[in-house]
Amino acid sequence: MIGVLEQGFIFCIMALGVYITFKILNFPDMSVDGTFPLGASVTAILLLKGINPWLACIISIIAGMIGGLITGVLHVKFKIPNLLSGILIMLALYSVNLRIMGKANTPFFNERTIFSSNMPPLLVVVVLGFFVKLLLDIIFKTKFGFILKATGDNPNMVTSLGIDIGLIKILGIMMANGLVALSGSVMAQYQRFSDVGMGTGVLIMGLASIIMGESILRALPIKFGTSCAILGSLLYKGSIAAALKAGLPATDLRLITSVIVITALTIYNGGINIRFKKRLHLGGVKAVTNSKSA
Repeated sequence: MIGVLEQGFIFCIMALGVYITFKILNFPDMSVDGTFPLGASVTAILLLKGINPWLACIISIIAGMIGGLITGVLHVKFKIPNLLSGILIMLALYSVNLRIMGKANTPFFNERTIFSSNMPPLLVVVVLGFFVKLLLDIIFKTKFGFILKATGDNPNMVTSLGIDIGLIKILGIMMANGLVALSGSVMAQYQRFSDVGMGTGVLIMGLASIIMGESILRALPIKFGTSCAILGSLLYKGSIAAALKAGLPATDLRLITSVIVITALTIYNGGINIRFKKRLHLGGVKAVTNSKSA
């Protein structure tokens, strides 16, 4: 149970990054599957060189922001579709991560990490997760935050105010990828190794977390905002752990993830609505079933 909570709070940082691109900017950023292992790769090499683990986290954020910068520039300046620009950077970062580490997997079991202190790992990730959440909440209440949200909701209005909407998009994507890289850095230090494949499916995990969190919190008469990412991450990791404990093999993780996302989307969209219509025909009444997903 403790392990589920620890991983849930680590992944909530990633989910907060995905929240910025998908919920705020309406930008399907696939590059997060590359910036997550980028943060882990940079951290692994820095720790092996004796760099302070917290400084390694900061450098990983910068590395992730650079990845987001390139994604944003490809979309805004080079007019490449948002989905394709993210995919291109995701593919490029796979090779970059291999270059950084020099191999596919880099362990650092004997190096000092942010979890090497006497503080319990759960407390470390809880404090870090809520710090990032509160920081984002503060940013969203600033002028820049309002412009950022307006860029996704009503870009024409932002443009009419004389604001460079392209620059705002780039900054938002940089923020998101910086958080995803931070999550990758923390996860690498938590498991004490980095792997180039550890970013596979990260985007889906983030989306699943956000959708699950919103499905639960939307019934409350308050604005949930970034809280959905934290709650959703815990629910997602808890669901995976429960499925594995029930006897499902680890090879079915992607299938489990797909089922979780489908279920969360169904609940979020109001469930399945089955309607029965009766049509009057000559010679009697014929019942026709029309099924659709709400």
